[in-house]
Amino acid sequence: MSQKNPSPAGGWGALKATLATIEPGHAGKSVIALANANQPDGFDCPGCAWPDKPNTRVQFCENGAKAIGHEITSKRLEADFFAEYTVSDLQLWDDYSLEQQGRLTAPMRFDAASDRYVPVSWDDAFQLIARHLKEIKPDEAHFYTSGRTGNETAFLYQLFVRLYGTNNMPDCSNMCHEPSGFALNASIGVGKGTVTLEDFDHAEAIFIFGQNPGTNHPRMLGTLHEAAERGCQIVVINPLKERGLVSFQDPQNPLQMLRNSASPIASLYVQPQLGGDLAIAKALLKSVLEAGAADQAFIAEHTEGYAGLVADITATSWEDLVSHSGLTLAELKQLGDVYIRSKATIMTWGMGITQHQHAVATIQMLCNVLLVKGNIGKPGAGVCPVRGHSNVQGDRTMGINERPSAAFLQQLGKACGFTPPSQQGRNVVESIAAMESGKGKVFIAMGGNFAAATPDTERTHAALRKQNLTVHITTTLNRSHLLPGLDALILPCLGRTEIDLQNEQPQSITVEDSMSMVHLTQGVKTPASPHLLSEPEIVARMAAATLNNSPVDFMALIQDYDLIRDLIAIAIPGFTDFNQRVRVPGGFYLGNTARERRWAVGKARFKVHALQAPVRDQLQGLTTHPLLLLSTIRSHDQYNTTVYRRNDRYRGIQNERKVLFINAEDMAELGLQADQYVNIVSVWFDRERQVNDFRLQPFDTPRGCLAAYFPETNPLVPLDYYAVDAMTPASKALVVYLQA
Repeated sequence: MSQKNPSPAGGWGALKATLATIEPGHAGKSVIALANANQPDGFDCPGCAWPDKPNTRVQFCENGAKAIGHEITSKRLEADFFAEYTVSDLQLWDDYSLEQQGRLTAPMRFDAASDRYVPVSWDDAFQLIARHLKEIKPDEAHFYTSGRTGNETAFLYQLFVRLYGTNNMPDCSNMCHEPSGFALNASIGVGKGTVTLEDFDHAEAIFIFGQNPGTNHPRMLGTLHEAAERGCQIVVINPLKERGLVSFQDPQNPLQMLRNSASPIASLYVQPQLGGDLAIAKALLKSVLEAGAADQAFIAEHTEGYAGLVADITATSWEDLVSHSGLTLAELKQLGDVYIRSKATIMTWGMGITQHQHAVATIQMLCNVLLVKGNIGKPGAGVCPVRGHSNVQGDRTMGINERPSAAFLQQLGKACGFTPPSQQGRNVVESIAAMESGKGKVFIAMGGNFAAATPDTERTHAALRKQNLTVHITTTLNRSHLLPGLDALILPCLGRTEIDLQNEQPQSITVEDSMSMVHLTQGVKTPASPHLLSEPEIVARMAAATLNNSPVDFMALIQDYDLIRDLIAIAIPGFTDFNQRVRVPGGFYLGNTARERRWAVGKARFKVHALQAPVRDQLQGLTTHPLLLLSTIRSHDQYNTTVYRRNDRYRGIQNERKVLFINAEDMAELGLQADQYVNIVSVWFDRERQVNDFRLQPFDTPRGCLAAYFPETNPLVPLDYYAVDAMTPASKALVVYLQA
């Protein structure tokens, strides 16, 4: 049921929710774990990738506490559970119930005859993997990676895969910030953000596009709160009115907590239609050009393509910008005024920008906005794509990339003594299609919940079931494990919080945050089971069982993770003296050429993109029903596909997931009522897709724009509806109609 709760984000609600993560009877271990979260001598939170603030004792947030609590739970999922329930039984459970069963304790193999998972030894599991991989061509295997994987694991994993003979490495970046990397590489020569955490202390304006930090990376709210308190203009561009971006009560501020007061975050909050951000970026450029506010010296010295940009923006009318953005002319001009006045501006965005058909064009246009005023490569300014999972950026740095550069492959091959495969691999969308068509026969997932994270659920599930072998390296049970191939393995691994002993010595791994800081993380608690293996050891033993005459001794490397880092220092640019530099408290900054105004593409490039016809207009002729746009979103009690509770405190939802947020005027116009249940039907060129029984919840969102939680709405996302060039599923602008 819904409830109204107008209180600010954070505050007593966040403190209460954090305390609720502590299991009765296990307060001691929970407090110790939380105290060690994101500390120089502790472990990196398994949640988001927001950077750690130096010399701060409390470095975790409400949702970080949930992620940690989920990992250190006392619940155990043992062999007797699988003896009691068949896979067919468990397929009827919802995702929340599956995840709540606790930590997996020993490897399991699917037995098709009994429809159950049964115990298997680690040695037999690795021999099964090796047999299947040796029976197929390398191009028929797909190796998925989750963003929680540490740098050492990611490096060994991609090395194993390339020694095996393929670049088929779909990963979670394909479904989130792939457009950011693609767009920024072409515009400024580096696919990462150019700002550091310190830049937020110097920015005069921060533009936040398509983000909900209060839920997705709550520690960012503390940074925004500090910026707002010193007078920084914080501009929010987001279709939904999210409480975390309106006002915030800092749980670490005793005065605010005692007074029960809050600070405003957004100085300006505008709500465009879904997909209207490209037009907003062009409107910002038009304001700058009409005001004569462009930094001509910077443009002349550091950029190319300016004349083409000026011609395009001049030819674009304000009327078209209003129509495509969903904002009024006054709102567009107000945004422009804030940007023109600011002498140092940060542009930050999340998946509300990247999961659109024209995401790459939008990000490059935002980059144009910064370049035209010289807002890249100076304090308090730059691009800031905020990554989700804690090491998704590090995975890419380590080579988890289905489209590696020739330079990367050459350096890797030289360092490791082999010739890596040069044929381009498959991303997530391409991998699903290949598995579906029979071109993929083995699927191995290093973490994550592939079945719940991906689009076109029916097709994805069928593709997984068609595999000869599926392997899931994980900590808890999830939906993907219940879609076994002919053979299937669940391999339980150590969590981020747990002590990893190799050769009787505790080991550390490293991670890279959203702002290119690389630092150590080391577990502090006893593992959930003595039968768990670390992720690096699982990779090494897969490689040792599979590869013949490997030039790399994987088993020797995992005896001491310093040896892995020594190899990384040779193979990966920027990691010279890795072991020495990472042992400095807080780690080290990996660097960014664009931040230094050194452009790997010669000069920074202005990229010109025309306004695009809304996808809703393209589909109008396929149905007579009134069409709306739907965005898939997370609830507050969710991280990626993991649902911690069925609540969403900031949006006033309790104990339910199948909720459809809708503008009240749209609801009335369609003849519908609050709390009524409807079916949602998505429209696409191949066919319609449908999910049923969603309760209508009036919400502050623009006319024609809806929102609902994933993975419940992932069945609505067509596999071939994705970002141009980057192929990220366009889950933030689905064309749908409602059935009462």
